[in-house]
Amino acid sequence: MPIAVYVLGVAIFTLNTTEIMVAGLIPGISGELDVSVAAVGYLVSVYAFGMVVGGPLLTVAMRRIPPKRSLIWLLVVFVLGQALGALAQEYWVLVVARVVTALAAAAFFGVGAAVCVHLVGAERRGRAMAVLYGGITVAQVAGLPAATVIEQHAGWRASFWTVDALALLCIVAVMSRVPAVPGSRMPDLRSEIRVVRNARLWGAYATNALVIGSVVTGFSFLSPIFTDAGGFSSSTVPVLFAMYGVATVVGNTVVGRFADRWMRPILFGGLIALTIVLAGFALTLTHQVPSVVATALLGLIGLPLNPAMAARVMSVSDNGALVNALNGSAINVGVAVGPWLGGLGIDAGLGLSAPLWTGAIMAFIGVATLFPDFRQRAAPAEQSVPAATAPATHQGGKEP
Repeated sequence: MPIAVYVLGVAIFTLNTTEIMVAGLIPGISGELDVSVAAVGYLVSVYAFGMVVGGPLLTVAMRRIPPKRSLIWLLVVFVLGQALGALAQEYWVLVVARVVTALAAAAFFGVGAAVCVHLVGAERRGRAMAVLYGGITVAQVAGLPAATVIEQHAGWRASFWTVDALALLCIVAVMSRVPAVPGSRMPDLRSEIRVVRNARLWGAYATNALVIGSVVTGFSFLSPIFTDAGGFSSSTVPVLFAMYGVATVVGNTVVGRFADRWMRPILFGGLIALTIVLAGFALTLTHQVPSVVATALLGLIGLPLNPAMAARVMSVSDNGALVNALNGSAINVGVAVGPWLGGLGIDAGLGLSAPLWTGAIMAFIGVATLFPDFRQRAAPAEQSVPAATAPATHQGGKEP
């Protein structure tokens, strides 16, 4: 596997750490900026909204810029936005910073995935995607707990600055290790537009939005759930986040081995299990042992559905930059709406169980989005080219 793929994976880790680390910084940001817990939770939705808008628009707008140069400039914008967040003295400034970093991250995901797939060729596409999006999993295992520990010892701004420093290193690594990819070798925009008109692709997008949205809705409020509802000490929170991350790695490893062959059963069973776990968590969040078990199970069956989700998207698309950007946008619709609804529930007096119930409902709805695809399973359209053997004419490049 080319070292450039791992460089891009580290960059994805950095970008995703920024997205999710707010979950561990809620107490610090809430106290210093004098805003509610729900308002800080909305920062996850703000970031997701920025990705929804920024991904497709920037991906299309930057198509005439060589891919490597696009990656570098997007990281530069990310660094500037992250610095703005670290310096924010008002809540609205932090909101602006989250939008800026999200815009850059969204486009980076789309272009980075396309470059990654081009570098390895069709026969190793799945493995390359596993490395690239492994950055998301590692962000759960290392990024979030590390940001939480830093916040507890040096403040939430230090967490922002640490990620910013890592992003600067990513710029250097991309400049030195990622080869130039001619823009002409990337999928043609017109052909990608034809692909995204596929109704089955949008069905996959809907499922992906509900899967990740349900997980993030509960996940975004785990810090106050642990301390305020569960009675855990603040020093225990990073340990619980690390446990969640390890469970995510284990789940991702298992699902990744079977995603291509058992894509639909994995998605169906995973969404049913996700519904039960989130509902069970909501019912037992004041009890520590059930809360720990539910957190581990959430990590084991939540984000690890990513390989199956990706396999479904690749089975009906050319895995181009626009397809990836729209996939990221669809997912982040769920990420934006879920925490927002969960925060509304908290503000309405429903307590910290509101985000968990919201996530459970989203997962349950996600089950329904699979039925049309099951009915079409035997149809000729289903016999699409597997990801590993996609037509060589589409050598471009894929999120949860």
